[in-house]
Amino acid sequence: MSHAAGGPQVVALGGGHGLAATIRAARCYASRTTAVVATADDGGSTGRLRGALDMPAPGDVRRCIEAMAGDGGGALAAALGYRFRGTDVEGHALGNLLLAGLAQATGDFVAAVDELCRLVGLDPSEGWVVPATTRPVVLRAETAAGERVTGQVAIAGTVGIERLAVDPREVPAPEAALDALARADQVVLGPGSLYTSVLAAAAVDDLREAVKQAPGRRVYVCNVRAEAGETRGYDVAAHVDALRRHGIEPDVVLAQRGALARGDVGAEVVEADVVRPHGLAHDAAKLGDALRALVP
Repeated sequence: MSHAAGGPQVVALGGGHGLAATIRAARCYASRTTAVVATADDGGSTGRLRGALDMPAPGDVRRCIEAMAGDGGGALAAALGYRFRGTDVEGHALGNLLLAGLAQATGDFVAAVDELCRLVGLDPSEGWVVPATTRPVVLRAETAAGERVTGQVAIAGTVGIERLAVDPREVPAPEAALDALARADQVVLGPGSLYTSVLAAAAVDDLREAVKQAPGRRVYVCNVRAEAGETRGYDVAAHVDALRRHGIEPDVVLAQRGALARGDVGAEVVEADVVRPHGLAHDAAKLGDALRALVP
């Protein structure tokens, strides 16, 4: 696990593989990195545990704890993503089961995440992972045509989304997430699925307001390409317009050079080479260099 002494305090919001890449990038230049992770996933192992135990989604949180721990997290961190085969827990990731067990034992999902962070050796003064909500939420979307869609998996395959919300709307965010945003020198949103990862976190009322009030510069890391479902046909400007419809105004947009068409973004756009050689995903080291250059 690494961090940069004397560097900025960075808060990254989102979910999935995109947020994990941002965590690894921020650890290259930040003195403290806080990941605020969407908790509405309802697919795979996560969906099965949510259905059985009425808990926030553990999968993206587990993936982000792995990323935050890095190579210094020891055997436990390395095993968090292990998926069981041929047993009664077929398909479940070890880290998902640990979070589920800790949540049941403590009665508090935030406490469960804190405990797993400690177990893999994270130092709260350097890096921590926080769920976006303290309680379970469901994603609900409405399309421009008025269609209403429920659940992350269904929304991910939906074209023409106009609005996204979490249900219940009044669910609180953990105090640790709000405190980190109040001290942030930089707030990074994305990369990742626009509606089902980035806005799944930023649409939480407490977090949206905290992002607005954060003293640091708000950076949106745009995806390398539009998705077949939720962002079909989107250029960079369409991504940013969606953020604005949900009350998020980025100060600067970081986009891969030569990837998506830009369009009329209406905000500062910085283009850089931030992808892996195959061009399909962000490279943590390159992304770290580009984000470091955008610290106020």
